[in-house]
Amino acid sequence: MKLYNLKKAGQILLCGAVLLGPTSCNDFLMEKDPSNLTPESFYNIPDHAEAAIAAAYSGLRFYGDGAGIFSSNWQMLEAVTGTATTETAQNSDLNNLYSLSYDGYTMHIVNWWNGLYRVVANANMVLEKVPPITPMPDTQKKKILGEASFLRAWSYFNIVRLWGDAPLVTKPQTATSEDFSPSRASQEEIYNLIVSDLKTAEEAGLPWMDPSGRANQAAVKALLSKVYLTMAGFPLSKGASHYKLAADKAKEVIDYANANPSEINLFPTYKDVHRESLKNRVEHLFMIQYNASVAGNPMGNYFPNFKPVTFAGPGGTGSTVPTTSFYNSYEAGDLRTKDQEGWFYTTYFTNGNGARFELGAPYVFKHFNQTANGAEGVAGTRTDNLNVPLIRYAEVLLIFAEAQNELGAPTQEAYNAYKKVRDRAQLKTPELGTFTQASFREAVWRERWYEFAYEGITWFDMVRLRKVFNEKTKGFDNFVGHVNLNTNVPLAEKHLLFPLGVQEMLNNPNLKPQNPGYN
Repeated sequence: MKLYNLKKAGQILLCGAVLLGPTSCNDFLMEKDPSNLTPESFYNIPDHAEAAIAAAYSGLRFYGDGAGIFSSNWQMLEAVTGTATTETAQNSDLNNLYSLSYDGYTMHIVNWWNGLYRVVANANMVLEKVPPITPMPDTQKKKILGEASFLRAWSYFNIVRLWGDAPLVTKPQTATSEDFSPSRASQEEIYNLIVSDLKTAEEAGLPWMDPSGRANQAAVKALLSKVYLTMAGFPLSKGASHYKLAADKAKEVIDYANANPSEINLFPTYKDVHRESLKNRVEHLFMIQYNASVAGNPMGNYFPNFKPVTFAGPGGTGSTVPTTSFYNSYEAGDLRTKDQEGWFYTTYFTNGNGARFELGAPYVFKHFNQTANGAEGVAGTRTDNLNVPLIRYAEVLLIFAEAQNELGAPTQEAYNAYKKVRDRAQLKTPELGTFTQASFREAVWRERWYEFAYEGITWFDMVRLRKVFNEKTKGFDNFVGHVNLNTNVPLAEKHLLFPLGVQEMLNNPNLKPQNPGYN
């Protein structure tokens, strides 16, 4: 570095001393810094395309980024469901989410907007800049473009469900772009792009599964089935046509899984869901990738407050913990509630691998990495490389069961998909003939609440169904007016959407008006 600086300094001095004509030092003055990468200089070889798609994937990790003291972005989707509460109450933004009093200043909401649109921006760059790269194998190029389309679809699917009408940005942006301050597109337009992007990804030649964690055919089809299911419900209310699309697309995954059970299936145990060695495999169709050398697993705010459940001794924040009422609402004998066998733990081992002790309450176990933190008699590695699940095969089964039932009545195939999830929980399932369409509908909804709790899914079910599970009656209340038992605050019409960030609206007046009910 010193030699390089001396050389440059010498060139400058020489130019100044001899005072030659205006072209004498032109080569030096016009020299381009090869380390200063721009979109124009960067996207010219296949390795650049690979680096660009890697950047788009890395953007997904906004999900676990910090949102003030004792809080992470992912907690936004749990705090508002009524199935979670807190033991710390030291983060005012998180408290506002729990009490349903959040607004456009709430940090989590702002971070979700910025994080999702950052993934969109990176995906847009790939989709714009990779096609002209030459030479580049067509199969490699098509695959990368399919992955970028999948990531953009996933991002917009979250955007439209959180905020409704939103800017639809599909090209890389600069300060001189015509749509640098975009208005909000309709939800219908956004869903059309999501479906189009996922169909592009379907045709991209992706493998059915990819243990490296990149987008794959199973994930694409699963997400598309989920999009169709959401479009069938609120707010678009597409109804039967989209229930059929959802069922058919989910069945494609189920049919492949039935033919290839070692490749796609339910894990035999719930512990396998959070076993570090099984990332991106079998049940995990798509995950956010974590490795401690870059970024460690971000779900530590599920740890109980100041209890020695890891190698670090007394610690944890307890800033998101299950409500006792939700935990107690599971069916008797449900394996998902069994200590350290299902989704919860009520005892653990001192400092991760010592003597067993009572925790005093149930805590979320489905993101607890025993490899890193320790198990009975086995010290932890202290390195948490566990991924965060986004799409599991269990969800495909229940999407199919729900969508197929909405086409008239529960079929044997729909029943089998529903029962497969319950079988792992070691629950007895009533015979198919005992169900009506209405009773099967609520049975599948209930199973979704129990199977996908604390995975960022429940809130979106509440919004698309306009229904909320009632832990006392085991039935479903209308969304508006349902009272979260942990706060005694009723849900209102405005809660169907989140507010836009105030600063974002100040920066871009074209985003107005704010979502209804928020100042």
